[in-house]
Amino acid sequence: MSDIILDVRNLTKKFGGFVAVNDVNLQIERGSIHAIIGPNGAGKTTMFNLLTKFHRPTSGTMRFNGTDITNKRPAEIANMGIVRSFQISAVFPHLTALENVRLALQRGLGVSYHFWRSHKMLRDLDAQAIARLDQVGLKSFAHIRAVELPYGRKRALEIATTLGLEPELMLLDEPTQGMGAEDVGAVTELIGRVREGRTIVMVEHNLGVVAELADTITVLARGEVLAEGPYAEVSRNPAVMEAYMGVSADETEEDA
Repeated sequence: MSDIILDVRNLTKKFGGFVAVNDVNLQIERGSIHAIIGPNGAGKTTMFNLLTKFHRPTSGTMRFNGTDITNKRPAEIANMGIVRSFQISAVFPHLTALENVRLALQRGLGVSYHFWRSHKMLRDLDAQAIARLDQVGLKSFAHIRAVELPYGRKRALEIATTLGLEPELMLLDEPTQGMGAEDVGAVTELIGRVREGRTIVMVEHNLGVVAELADTITVLARGEVLAEGPYAEVSRNPAVMEAYMGVSADETEEDA
């Protein structure tokens, strides 16, 4: 099997006369964590929505495990093993942590959204649900309603429900958005722990998180790829410095 799990070629998205993403190429390596970063207005959100099929491209192609997914719908790619999270925690607030994960596990039985199924049948999923919660450090919170969980633990629960869908490719949209330092550290450690056996693409604003987790970083600016590579290389790129700080490398040298 190819080492490239997701192959994006010449992806472009236009909204009327505005080009939000322009001729972007991405090759996501199997088993890696690949971060997409960039300053405000760089096209990160649009790019992420293209990858997760919430937008259809104006032009270009996307292949997952060699299969063309360019015109597939979000539900179709989810069935293929591509699952996304959202910036805003997307869990059922009045269900317990266990019940949230159990709903995700129902999909594997072909009974997704069958809320009227017998409680006994659902209880058969409890052991798997507890295992997923344990994986993200939430085993002791299994019977706590999601609405009562602190924000960082809600995000951990969302990752647990995502894992319940058995994704081959996880797409995480700003996983540490709005978190304090303690929660950022916990979620960063969690992502590093659950990466085994899967590929992760993440849009993330916190460069400390990116530096710790990402094997490869793609920097977008004005909808185009500005730079790509490991953090140590990308962070020293003069064009990246100018895009983030608004000063050129020559100006930085002069100030020094």
